[in-house]
Amino acid sequence: MNTAAGFIQRYYLQHLLGWGLLFFGWHFFRYQDYPPGKGWYITFIKVADLALMIYLTNYLLIPRFLYKKRYFLFAVLFTAIVFTFSITKMYIEAELLKTSFDIWDRFKVRVYDNVIPHFLLVSTGAAIKLLIDYAGVQRRLGEMAKEKAETELNFLKSQINPHFLFNSLNTIYFLIDKQNAGARTTLLQMADLLRYQLYDCNNPTIEIEKEVHYLQDYVRLQELRKDNQYELGMEVGEQVKGFRITPLLLIPFVENAFKHISHHTHDRNFIKVALQRSNGTLTFTVENSKDEQQRSTEPTGGIGLSNVKRRLELIYPGKHTLKIENSAHIFKIELNLHLS
Repeated sequence: MNTAAGFIQRYYLQHLLGWGLLFFGWHFFRYQDYPPGKGWYITFIKVADLALMIYLTNYLLIPRFLYKKRYFLFAVLFTAIVFTFSITKMYIEAELLKTSFDIWDRFKVRVYDNVIPHFLLVSTGAAIKLLIDYAGVQRRLGEMAKEKAETELNFLKSQINPHFLFNSLNTIYFLIDKQNAGARTTLLQMADLLRYQLYDCNNPTIEIEKEVHYLQDYVRLQELRKDNQYELGMEVGEQVKGFRITPLLLIPFVENAFKHISHHTHDRNFIKVALQRSNGTLTFTVENSKDEQQRSTEPTGGIGLSNVKRRLELIYPGKHTLKIENSAHIFKIELNLHLS
Protein backbone atom coordinates (compact mmCIF):
# COMPACT_ATOMS: atom_id res chain seq x y z
CA MET A 1 0.00 0.00 0.00
CA ASN A 2 2.86 2.37 0.89
CA THR A 3 4.57 1.56 -2.40
CA ALA A 4 1.40 2.37 -4.37
CA ALA A 5 0.91 5.63 -2.48
CA GLY A 6 4.53 6.59 -3.12
CA PHE A 7 4.15 5.87 -6.83
CA ILE A 8 1.01 8.02 -7.03
CA GLN A 9 2.75 10.87 -5.21
CA ARG A 10 5.73 10.69 -7.58
CA TYR A 11 3.35 10.54 -10.55
CA TYR A 12 1.54 13.73 -9.54
CA LEU A 13 4.80 15.44 -8.61
CA GLN A 14 6.29 14.70 -12.01
CA HIS A 15 3.24 16.13 -13.76
CA LEU A 16 3.25 19.27 -11.59
CA LEU A 17 6.95 19.83 -12.22
CA GLY A 18 6.50 19.31 -15.96
CA TRP A 19 3.62 21.77 -16.28
CA GLY A 20 5.41 24.21 -13.96
CA LEU A 21 8.49 24.22 -16.17
CA LEU A 22 6.34 24.71 -19.26
CA PHE A 23 4.48 27.57 -17.58
CA PHE A 24 7.59 29.52 -16.56
CA GLY A 25 9.38 28.78 -19.83
CA TRP A 26 6.38 29.94 -21.88
CA HIS A 27 6.06 33.09 -19.81
CA PHE A 28 9.78 33.85 -20.06
CA PHE A 29 9.80 33.73 -23.86
CA ARG A 30 6.42 35.37 -24.53
CA TYR A 31 5.55 37.84 -21.73
CA GLN A 32 6.87 40.79 -23.76
CA ASP A 33 4.18 40.12 -26.39
CA TYR A 34 1.40 41.14 -23.97
CA PRO A 35 0.48 44.32 -22.10
CA PRO A 36 2.23 44.81 -18.73
CA GLY A 37 0.70 42.66 -15.99
CA LYS A 38 -1.19 40.46 -18.44
CA GLY A 39 1.58 38.00 -19.27
CA TRP A 40 1.04 35.74 -16.25
CA TYR A 41 -2.68 35.45 -16.90
CA ILE A 42 -2.31 34.76 -20.62
CA THR A 43 0.38 32.14 -19.97
CA PHE A 44 -1.81 30.41 -17.37
CA ILE A 45 -4.73 30.30 -19.83
CA LYS A 46 -2.56 28.80 -22.57
CA VAL A 47 -0.96 26.16 -20.35
CA ALA A 48 -4.24 25.23 -18.61
CA ASP A 49 -5.99 24.95 -21.99
CA LEU A 50 -3.27 22.66 -23.34
CA ALA A 51 -3.23 20.53 -20.17
CA LEU A 52 -7.00 20.00 -20.25
CA MET A 53 -6.91 18.92 -23.89
CA ILE A 54 -4.07 16.46 -23.28
CA TYR A 55 -5.63 14.93 -20.17
CA LEU A 56 -9.04 14.58 -21.82
CA THR A 57 -7.43 12.89 -24.81
CA ASN A 58 -5.06 10.63 -22.86
CA TYR A 59 -7.34 9.54 -20.04
CA LEU A 60 -10.79 9.68 -21.66
CA LEU A 61 -10.67 9.39 -25.44
CA ILE A 62 -7.79 6.93 -25.77
CA PRO A 63 -8.99 4.34 -23.19
CA ARG A 64 -12.69 4.57 -24.04
CA PHE A 65 -12.57 4.92 -27.81
CA LEU A 66 -9.14 4.32 -29.39
CA TYR A 67 -8.32 1.18 -27.39
CA LYS A 68 -11.82 -0.15 -28.04
CA LYS A 69 -11.32 0.34 -31.81
CA ARG A 70 -13.95 3.05 -32.13
CA TYR A 71 -11.64 5.01 -34.40
CA PHE A 72 -14.15 7.24 -36.16
CA LEU A 73 -15.74 8.41 -32.93
CA PHE A 74 -12.29 9.00 -31.46
CA ALA A 75 -11.28 11.17 -34.43
CA VAL A 76 -14.51 13.19 -34.29
CA LEU A 77 -14.28 13.83 -30.53
CA PHE A 78 -10.55 14.60 -30.73
CA THR A 79 -11.16 17.19 -33.45
CA ALA A 80 -14.12 18.66 -31.56
CA ILE A 81 -12.08 19.02 -28.35
CA VAL A 82 -9.20 20.77 -30.11
CA PHE A 83 -11.45 23.20 -31.98
CA THR A 84 -13.67 23.91 -28.95
CA PHE A 85 -10.79 24.53 -26.56
CA SER A 86 -8.90 26.60 -29.12
CA ILE A 87 -11.88 28.87 -29.73
CA THR A 88 -12.61 29.13 -25.99
CA LYS A 89 -9.02 30.05 -25.29
CA MET A 90 -9.03 32.77 -27.95
CA TYR A 91 -12.30 34.16 -26.56
CA ILE A 92 -10.96 34.30 -22.98
CA GLU A 93 -7.75 35.98 -24.15
CA ALA A 94 -9.77 38.57 -26.05
CA GLU A 95 -11.87 39.29 -22.94
CA LEU A 96 -8.74 39.59 -20.83
CA LEU A 97 -7.06 41.95 -23.30
CA LYS A 98 -10.27 43.95 -23.82
CA THR A 99 -10.34 43.33 -27.55
CA SER A 100 -13.16 42.25 -29.82
CA PHE A 101 -13.35 38.63 -30.87
CA ASP A 102 -14.78 37.24 -34.10
CA ILE A 103 -13.77 33.75 -35.07
CA TRP A 104 -14.31 34.53 -38.76
CA ASP A 105 -12.08 37.60 -38.63
CA ARG A 106 -8.66 36.44 -39.90
CA PHE A 107 -9.95 32.89 -39.72
CA LYS A 108 -6.98 31.32 -41.54
CA VAL A 109 -4.51 33.12 -39.30
CA ARG A 110 -6.35 32.01 -36.17
CA VAL A 111 -6.39 28.40 -37.35
CA TYR A 112 -2.70 28.53 -38.24
CA ASP A 113 -1.65 30.18 -34.96
CA ASN A 114 -3.94 28.32 -32.57
CA VAL A 115 -5.76 25.26 -33.87
CA ILE A 116 -2.94 23.62 -35.81
CA PRO A 117 -0.37 24.02 -32.98
CA HIS A 118 -2.91 22.53 -30.60
CA PHE A 119 -3.42 19.57 -32.90
CA LEU A 120 0.33 18.98 -33.01
CA LEU A 121 0.88 19.42 -29.26
CA VAL A 122 -2.07 17.28 -28.18
CA SER A 123 -1.14 14.62 -30.74
CA THR A 124 2.38 14.59 -29.31
CA GLY A 125 0.97 14.11 -25.82
CA ALA A 126 -1.22 11.27 -27.10
CA ALA A 127 1.77 9.65 -28.83
CA ILE A 128 3.74 9.73 -25.57
CA LYS A 129 0.78 8.14 -23.78
CA LEU A 130 0.57 5.38 -26.40
CA LEU A 131 4.30 4.69 -26.15
CA ILE A 132 4.14 4.48 -22.35
CA ASP A 133 1.13 2.15 -22.48
CA TYR A 134 2.82 -0.03 -25.08
CA ALA A 135 5.96 -0.27 -22.96
CA GLY A 136 3.79 -1.18 -19.97
CA VAL A 137 2.03 -3.92 -21.92
CA GLN A 138 5.35 -5.35 -23.14
CA ARG A 139 6.76 -5.28 -19.61
CA ARG A 140 3.66 -7.00 -18.26
CA LEU A 141 3.84 -9.67 -20.98
CA GLY A 142 7.46 -10.27 -20.10
CA GLU A 143 6.60 -10.60 -16.43
CA MET A 144 3.76 -12.98 -17.26
CA ALA A 145 6.09 -15.14 -19.35
CA LYS A 146 8.64 -15.18 -16.54
CA GLU A 147 5.99 -15.99 -13.92
CA LYS A 148 4.60 -18.78 -16.10
CA ALA A 149 8.05 -20.26 -16.66
CA GLU A 150 8.84 -20.15 -12.94
CA THR A 151 5.46 -21.69 -12.05
CA GLU A 152 5.93 -24.51 -14.55
CA LEU A 153 9.48 -25.13 -13.30
CA ASN A 154 8.36 -25.25 -9.68
CA PHE A 155 5.50 -27.56 -10.63
CA LEU A 156 7.86 -29.94 -12.42
CA LYS A 157 10.31 -29.87 -9.51
CA SER A 158 7.53 -30.77 -7.09
CA GLN A 159 6.34 -33.77 -9.10
CA ILE A 160 7.80 -37.28 -9.28
CA ASN A 161 6.80 -38.49 -12.69
CA PRO A 162 3.18 -37.27 -12.46
CA HIS A 163 2.11 -39.21 -15.54
CA PHE A 164 3.30 -42.41 -13.90
CA LEU A 165 1.36 -41.43 -10.77
CA PHE A 166 -1.79 -40.79 -12.82
CA ASN A 167 -1.53 -44.17 -14.55
CA SER A 168 -0.87 -45.84 -11.21
CA LEU A 169 -4.07 -44.38 -9.76
CA ASN A 170 -6.04 -45.85 -12.62
CA THR A 171 -4.39 -49.23 -12.00
CA ILE A 172 -5.17 -49.08 -8.27
CA TYR A 173 -8.79 -48.23 -9.05
CA PHE A 174 -9.29 -51.56 -10.82
CA LEU A 175 -7.56 -53.43 -7.98
CA ILE A 176 -9.97 -52.10 -5.35
CA ASP A 177 -12.85 -54.41 -4.56
CA LYS A 178 -16.04 -53.25 -6.28
CA GLN A 179 -17.84 -53.52 -2.96
CA ASN A 180 -15.69 -50.66 -1.64
CA ALA A 181 -17.53 -47.96 -3.57
CA GLY A 182 -16.31 -45.14 -1.33
CA ALA A 183 -12.64 -45.89 -1.94
CA ARG A 184 -13.16 -46.26 -5.69
CA THR A 185 -15.08 -42.96 -5.87
CA THR A 186 -12.41 -41.16 -3.87
CA LEU A 187 -9.67 -42.50 -6.10
CA LEU A 188 -11.57 -41.38 -9.18
CA GLN A 189 -11.86 -37.89 -7.74
CA MET A 190 -8.12 -37.83 -7.09
CA ALA A 191 -7.50 -38.98 -10.65
CA ASP A 192 -9.80 -36.24 -11.97
CA LEU A 193 -7.88 -33.62 -9.99
CA LEU A 194 -4.59 -34.86 -11.37
CA ARG A 195 -5.97 -35.13 -14.92
CA TYR A 196 -7.17 -31.52 -14.75
CA GLN A 197 -3.73 -30.29 -13.68
CA LEU A 198 -1.82 -32.39 -16.19
CA TYR A 199 -3.94 -32.09 -19.31
CA ASP A 200 -6.63 -29.42 -19.04
CA CYS A 201 -4.50 -26.56 -17.70
CA ASN A 202 -2.06 -26.29 -20.60
CA ASN A 203 -4.03 -23.47 -22.28
CA PRO A 204 -4.10 -19.85 -21.08
CA THR A 205 -7.84 -20.10 -20.37
CA ILE A 206 -10.32 -22.85 -19.63
CA GLU A 207 -14.10 -23.26 -19.41
CA ILE A 208 -15.46 -22.10 -16.07
CA GLU A 209 -17.45 -25.36 -15.83
CA LYS A 210 -14.20 -27.37 -15.66
CA GLU A 211 -12.69 -25.05 -13.06
CA VAL A 212 -15.85 -25.34 -10.94
CA HIS A 213 -15.83 -29.14 -11.25
CA TYR A 214 -12.20 -29.14 -10.11
CA LEU A 215 -13.09 -27.04 -7.05
CA GLN A 216 -16.01 -29.32 -6.23
CA ASP A 217 -13.82 -32.44 -6.39
CA TYR A 218 -11.26 -30.77 -4.16
CA VAL A 219 -13.90 -29.83 -1.57
CA ARG A 220 -15.36 -33.36 -1.61
CA LEU A 221 -11.95 -34.89 -0.94
CA GLN A 222 -11.37 -32.48 1.92
CA GLU A 223 -14.73 -33.42 3.38
CA LEU A 224 -13.45 -36.98 3.82
CA ARG A 225 -10.68 -35.70 6.07
CA LYS A 226 -13.00 -33.70 8.34
CA ASP A 227 -15.49 -34.95 10.91
CA ASN A 228 -18.98 -33.69 11.79
CA GLN A 229 -17.56 -30.67 13.62
CA TYR A 230 -16.76 -29.09 10.27
CA GLU A 231 -19.36 -27.57 7.93
CA LEU A 232 -18.21 -27.38 4.32
CA GLY A 233 -20.38 -25.91 1.57
CA MET A 234 -20.01 -24.77 -2.02
CA GLU A 235 -22.69 -22.84 -3.92
CA VAL A 236 -22.56 -22.23 -7.68
CA GLY A 237 -25.01 -19.83 -9.33
CA GLU A 238 -26.93 -20.83 -12.45
CA GLN A 239 -25.24 -18.08 -14.50
CA VAL A 240 -21.73 -19.41 -13.82
CA LYS A 241 -21.31 -21.00 -17.25
CA GLY A 242 -20.40 -20.21 -20.83
CA PHE A 243 -17.16 -18.26 -20.30
CA ARG A 244 -13.48 -18.93 -19.74
CA ILE A 245 -10.99 -17.95 -17.04
CA THR A 246 -7.35 -18.61 -16.23
CA PRO A 247 -7.00 -22.19 -14.94
CA LEU A 248 -6.10 -22.85 -11.29
CA LEU A 249 -6.81 -19.23 -10.42
CA LEU A 250 -9.41 -19.92 -7.74
CA ILE A 251 -8.08 -23.03 -6.01
CA PRO A 252 -5.40 -21.26 -3.89
CA PHE A 253 -8.14 -19.35 -2.03
CA VAL A 254 -9.94 -22.60 -1.22
CA GLU A 255 -6.67 -24.29 -0.21
CA ASN A 256 -5.93 -21.36 2.07
CA ALA A 257 -9.34 -21.73 3.76
CA PHE A 258 -8.74 -25.42 4.52
CA LYS A 259 -5.23 -24.67 5.68
CA HIS A 260 -6.37 -22.08 8.23
CA ILE A 261 -9.81 -23.34 9.26
CA SER A 262 -10.53 -23.24 12.99
CA HIS A 263 -10.57 -26.32 15.19
CA HIS A 264 -13.13 -25.35 17.82
CA THR A 265 -14.62 -28.09 19.97
CA HIS A 266 -17.64 -26.08 21.16
CA ASP A 267 -18.20 -23.73 18.24
CA ARG A 268 -18.78 -23.86 14.48
CA ASN A 269 -15.92 -24.68 12.15
CA PHE A 270 -16.94 -23.84 8.61
CA ILE A 271 -15.87 -23.07 5.07
CA LYS A 272 -18.24 -21.45 2.59
CA VAL A 273 -17.39 -21.20 -1.11
CA ALA A 274 -19.67 -19.36 -3.54
CA LEU A 275 -19.55 -18.38 -7.22
CA GLN A 276 -22.06 -15.98 -8.77
CA ARG A 277 -22.19 -14.16 -12.09
CA SER A 278 -24.05 -10.87 -12.59
CA ASN A 279 -23.75 -8.06 -15.15
CA GLY A 280 -20.59 -9.48 -16.71
CA THR A 281 -18.81 -9.93 -13.37
CA LEU A 282 -17.85 -13.20 -11.69
CA THR A 283 -17.98 -12.92 -7.90
CA PHE A 284 -16.03 -15.59 -6.03
CA THR A 285 -16.13 -15.67 -2.23
CA VAL A 286 -14.44 -17.97 0.26
CA GLU A 287 -15.13 -17.61 3.97
CA ASN A 288 -13.76 -19.73 6.80
CA SER A 289 -13.80 -19.70 10.58
CA LYS A 290 -10.39 -19.38 12.19
CA ASP A 291 -8.73 -19.47 15.56
CA GLU A 292 -7.49 -16.31 17.23
CA GLN A 293 -4.10 -17.96 17.37
CA GLN A 294 -3.95 -19.62 14.01
CA ARG A 295 -2.73 -23.17 13.77
CA SER A 296 -2.93 -25.49 10.84
CA THR A 297 -3.22 -29.24 10.33
CA GLU A 298 -2.46 -28.82 6.64
CA PRO A 299 1.02 -29.29 5.17
CA THR A 300 2.96 -26.18 4.31
CA GLY A 301 3.48 -25.22 0.70
CA GLY A 302 1.14 -24.48 -2.17
CA ILE A 303 0.64 -21.15 -3.87
CA GLY A 304 0.42 -18.32 -1.38
CA LEU A 305 -2.12 -15.51 -1.57
CA SER A 306 0.65 -13.03 -2.42
CA ASN A 307 1.46 -15.04 -5.55
CA VAL A 308 -2.22 -15.18 -6.50
CA LYS A 309 -2.47 -11.40 -6.14
CA ARG A 310 0.51 -11.08 -8.44
CA ARG A 311 -1.09 -13.39 -11.02
CA LEU A 312 -4.27 -11.32 -10.92
CA GLU A 313 -2.30 -8.10 -11.49
CA LEU A 314 -0.53 -9.63 -14.48
CA ILE A 315 -3.44 -11.50 -16.10
CA TYR A 316 -6.40 -9.27 -15.19
CA PRO A 317 -4.93 -5.75 -14.89
CA GLY A 318 -7.71 -3.26 -14.16
CA LYS A 319 -10.30 -6.04 -14.51
CA HIS A 320 -10.47 -7.39 -10.98
CA THR A 321 -10.99 -6.37 -7.38
CA LEU A 322 -9.88 -8.45 -4.41
CA LYS A 323 -11.21 -7.75 -0.92
CA ILE A 324 -9.77 -9.50 2.12
CA GLU A 325 -11.44 -9.41 5.53
CA ASN A 326 -9.37 -10.79 8.38
CA SER A 327 -11.06 -10.57 11.77
CA ALA A 328 -10.38 -12.44 14.99
CA HIS A 329 -12.63 -15.39 14.13
CA ILE A 330 -13.38 -15.16 10.37
CA PHE A 331 -11.25 -14.88 7.23
CA LYS A 332 -13.03 -13.95 3.99
CA ILE A 333 -11.95 -13.10 0.46
CA GLU A 334 -14.13 -11.70 -2.29
CA LEU A 335 -12.78 -11.72 -5.82
CA ASN A 336 -14.62 -9.90 -8.62
CA LEU A 337 -13.49 -10.66 -12.17
CA HIS A 338 -14.80 -8.39 -14.93
CA LEU A 339 -15.32 -10.78 -17.82
CA SER A 340 -14.65 -9.73 -21.42
